[in-house]
Amino acid sequence: MQKLVTFLAVVCLLNACIPSVTYRPAYHYTPEKNWVNDPNGLVYLDGEYHLFYQYNPAGDKWGHMSWGHAVSKNLKTWEELPLAIPETMNADGSTNMVFSGAAVVDSLNTSGFFEKGFTKGMVAIYTSHLNKNGEGMAQSQSLAYSSDKGRTWKFYDKNPVLAIGLKDFRDPNVFMQEGKWKMIVAKPLEFMVQIYESTNLKEWTLLSEFGKMGDVAKIWECPSLFKVPVENSDNSKWVMLVSSAAEATEFTGMQYFVGEFDGKSFVSDKQEGVLRLDRGKDFYAAIPFQNLPSKDKNPIIMGWGSNWSYAGDIPSEGRRGMFSMPRKLSLVKENGQFRLVQKPIYSNRIHSKELKLKASELTKPKTWEMKNNSYKLGLVIDLGNSNGFAMELLKNKEEKCVLTYNAMTQKLFFDRTKSGKIDFNKNFSSIETMQVVPQNGVLKLDIFVDNSIVEVFANEGKVVLTDLVFPQKNGGKIILSLLKD
Repeated sequence: MQKLVTFLAVVCLLNACIPSVTYRPAYHYTPEKNWVNDPNGLVYLDGEYHLFYQYNPAGDKWGHMSWGHAVSKNLKTWEELPLAIPETMNADGSTNMVFSGAAVVDSLNTSGFFEKGFTKGMVAIYTSHLNKNGEGMAQSQSLAYSSDKGRTWKFYDKNPVLAIGLKDFRDPNVFMQEGKWKMIVAKPLEFMVQIYESTNLKEWTLLSEFGKMGDVAKIWECPSLFKVPVENSDNSKWVMLVSSAAEATEFTGMQYFVGEFDGKSFVSDKQEGVLRLDRGKDFYAAIPFQNLPSKDKNPIIMGWGSNWSYAGDIPSEGRRGMFSMPRKLSLVKENGQFRLVQKPIYSNRIHSKELKLKASELTKPKTWEMKNNSYKLGLVIDLGNSNGFAMELLKNKEEKCVLTYNAMTQKLFFDRTKSGKIDFNKNFSSIETMQVVPQNGVLKLDIFVDNSIVEVFANEGKVVLTDLVFPQKNGGKIILSLLKD
């Protein structure tokens, strides 16, 4: 049965009264129940944005991986649909799990899967993960197709379409360039991605490889490659996203490379250090939407809101995992290097509080009472000659999350060590750090708090941080104060 996830109605209800604390987000998408991880097959077709995702239909721990499905008309509210592409059983008792991948609209019927003249056929390109007795045996790339906008699917009877004999070979992302399909797919243990080409989605030719640079502390997975416009110009550059390690390398995170793609090979620009997509712990496996309508001029990505270091232990009662808000991407050039800018897509009906002030006005701490734990907070602060500030979020007695900005070091810290439930996993309690340079002495933060996730966009999305939190009280205060000498 289809379930309409009316997040905005929930927000309105939360604003009207103060219920007991909930960890279900109000405006971030999560299914009704069970485990989710990577977003898959992000694609637009005929008025709908499709979010497929890794899903366990049998429980709230990782396993039985299949594709879940949700759709949206505006990227702000989502409707959960029935299971899209399920795990299948083999005669020998092994299973074919449906791992991460892409979905495309085969409008020219290059695959031959659809009736002549049909322009709305959807093809999923995913990793078949052969599993037996709880052990992964092999990974290869396979196809499924749908002629009813992703509601029902058929498996290609000659799967797999790409196998190279590796146990770890996964996460294809596919796009069309100049009339030919391109696939970028990961060789995780080798810190490499391969780029393939096809005219029909069934037969693939290897074009090139890229990798062994940037962060190689963990495996590489969930790669994608796409063009991103440069702000205030008519130019664009190619960007490759790779999910790998966070700066604290025991955690997973995301990095990116900016460069050029000639249809065969991707060449990265020279870069200083690792370009990290998000400075928090809980943004992973993000990929772009394919086949965007003409009104969407910039690429749009969504990521998984969790971290493999503790994802299986989070205290969210029958449902584990959620997704970030969609983010619109652009590039800016600073100090001779291109960097991504991420701007969130969200509803203006989210309860919002906008603060614009000068640090000199904070002779005493300022306090705001919040009715619930789901809201947007905008802060524009003229730092003046101050040392910076501390902002306590979800403050309820001893519980709090703390955003601290040190004006001397120009570093922003997010401290969740006292944020509520933190003892479910020894790796969860943490303090994140990101460098944020004020613009003419002014710092701007857009902070999205949504029951169990916080997304912070600094200086119009030039730096971003995403962290999970699990407060045990509802309706915590916001307290803003200056840092002392």
